[in-house]
Amino acid sequence: MSTTFAGHGAARGLALGRARVRLPHVLEIGEQRVPASRVEAEAARLQAALEAAREEMRALREKLQGALSREAVEFIDLHALLLDDPELVNALDALIRQERYSAGYALRAQRDRLAAVFESMDDAYLKSRLDDLAHIIGRINAHLQRREPLPRGTAGEILVCDNVAPSELAQLQAQGVVAIVSAGGSPLSHSAILARSLHLPLVVGATEALARINDGDVVMVDGETGQVVVDPGAADLRRYHQRELQDARQRRDLERLRRKPSRTLDGIDIALHANAESREDVARAHALGAAGVGLFRTEFLFLQRTELPDEDEQFHVYRDAVLGMSGRPVTFRTLDLGADKADRTGLTLANEDNPALGVRGVRLSLLYDRVFDTQLRAIARAAAYGPVRVLVPMVSCREEVVLVRRRLRRAVAAVRRHGVQVEVPPLGAMIEVPAAAIGVYGLVDAVDFMSIGTNDLVQYMLAVDRNNDALGDLYSPLHPGVLRLLAHVIGAGGASRIPVAVCGEMAGDVRLAPLLLALGLREFSLHPSGLLELRRTIRECRLEDLTARAARLLQARDRNAIERWLSAATS
Repeated sequence: MSTTFAGHGAARGLALGRARVRLPHVLEIGEQRVPASRVEAEAARLQAALEAAREEMRALREKLQGALSREAVEFIDLHALLLDDPELVNALDALIRQERYSAGYALRAQRDRLAAVFESMDDAYLKSRLDDLAHIIGRINAHLQRREPLPRGTAGEILVCDNVAPSELAQLQAQGVVAIVSAGGSPLSHSAILARSLHLPLVVGATEALARINDGDVVMVDGETGQVVVDPGAADLRRYHQRELQDARQRRDLERLRRKPSRTLDGIDIALHANAESREDVARAHALGAAGVGLFRTEFLFLQRTELPDEDEQFHVYRDAVLGMSGRPVTFRTLDLGADKADRTGLTLANEDNPALGVRGVRLSLLYDRVFDTQLRAIARAAAYGPVRVLVPMVSCREEVVLVRRRLRRAVAAVRRHGVQVEVPPLGAMIEVPAAAIGVYGLVDAVDFMSIGTNDLVQYMLAVDRNNDALGDLYSPLHPGVLRLLAHVIGAGGASRIPVAVCGEMAGDVRLAPLLLALGLREFSLHPSGLLELRRTIRECRLEDLTARAARLLQARDRNAIERWLSAATS
C-alpha cells in the first residue's frame, strides 16, 4: 500500500527509483588510546585519510571546473581549505602524539571541540559553517574507516538523507542518483540552487523521510510539489508516466524557442542575459540566444591555487569569452572574493570576526592595488575583441565607484600605450548592499548600468542566512520590503535612463518573472539552463496588464498577499 507525505519542492522534476537511505553521519567512538609503539603508525593513518580526502576534493574540482554553476566549486574550495586548517590538522596530530588517542577518537574529540566553538558563536553566518565542518569530518572518517564517503552503485536510485552538501551533488548525479529527498535543507540553499542547475529533482524539509523510507523501497519524487510517494500504486504510476510524456512535450516546445525573441504578448522586448564562468557556459548562452553575458564570474581564476593568475592568463580567458559571444556584450564582474569564497593565495583575510560583513568584493580589490590593476588591464585588452562591460560587486557607496572608474581609465590608458585601441568600457555597480539600494540616486550618475544581486540583498536586508534551516521560512524575496526596495532601484534606473538587470536567484525563478516585469525590470541575467523556460514565460505575459497591477503589488502587506497577486497574474 502506498504512503504519501510532503516536503518542500526545491528542484523541479519527477523521478522514480529505489531508495538508498543514508543515515546522518554519527561519529560516536568511545575513548581509545594506543600504546607508544603505535603512535607513529596512528598519526600516519590519520595523515593518509586527510590526504585521501584532499585528493578527493581536488579530483572533484577538476571534474567540475567549467561544467557547473560557481556554487559547487565555491563549496569544494571551502571544504579543501578546511582540510588544510591548522586548527584542525595540527590539533589532530597533537591529540595522537601527546594524548596517545587513536586516530578515530582524536577525530571525534576535535570534532566535538570545534563544534562547541561554532555553537557558542552569536553570528548566524559563522554558526552555519558547522555543516561544512560536519561534511569534512565525515569525509575524513570515511577514509579512515576505509569506507566510501558517498554511496556506490546508486544508478537509478533516489538518495534519502538528512542533508546534502553542494559539493557532492554533481558527484551523486554522475553516479546515477536520479533524485534526492532530504529531511533538512531549504529551497533557497546553495544545494537547492545547484540542484536546479543540474536539473536534479530535490525535495527538502521532508522531516518524515528517514523514519518512513527504508533502503530498497520504491519511491516516486515530485521535485516541484515536494510530494514523496513510497511504494506507489497503479494510479500513482499512471500519473508518473503521464507527467513524463507532458515533460517531454514541454522540452520539445522549449527547444523551438532557441531562435525566438524574448518578447511579451504586447510586443515589448525583454533582454535575457546569461550568468557564466567558463567557455562552456558562454557557448551554451550563445546557442540558446542569450542577449549577452550579464555576469561573468572572474574569481574562479583565483580559487584553489597558491599563485595569483598573471595578466596574460586572465586576458586569454576574458578574450575567449568575448569571442564566444560573437559581438554580444560580456559583463565581467571584478574579483568577488571574501565571505564564503576564500582563496589560497592569501588575498582574503583570515580570521575575520564577521566575514559576511568583512573585506570582500570591491573592498578587497581596492585593498590590493596591483591585483586589481592587473585584472582591469586584462579586461581592457579583451575589449579589443568585442563589447565588454565591467561590473563591481559589493558596492556600498559612491566613492567606491569613483575610485574604480579612475583605476579603469588608468588601465585603459596603459593598454593604449601598447598600441591597443580600446575605449573605456561601461562601468556598473552590483546593488546587493541595502545602503546602495536605498541610496541608489547617489549612484546613478556615477555608473553606466546596475545589476541587482538579489541573493545577498535579500540576506542583508532581512538579516537571514538562506542556508540556515532554522530560518528558512524567514528568507524570502517575497517580503514586501524587498519588493519595495527592488521597485525603488529599478525606478531610479528608469528615471535616470540607466539599464538595470537582476542577476540573482530571483531572475532564474520563472514563477517570479511576472512580478519583476510589473516592477519595471526589462533585463534578466540567469544560468543558461533557465533561459528557454524564462523566454517562454515572458512570451506568455502581457506587460500592459502587469504594469497596471503594479500598484496593488506594492501595497501588499505580507507574503500571502504577494502570493495571491502572483497567482492572479499567472492564471
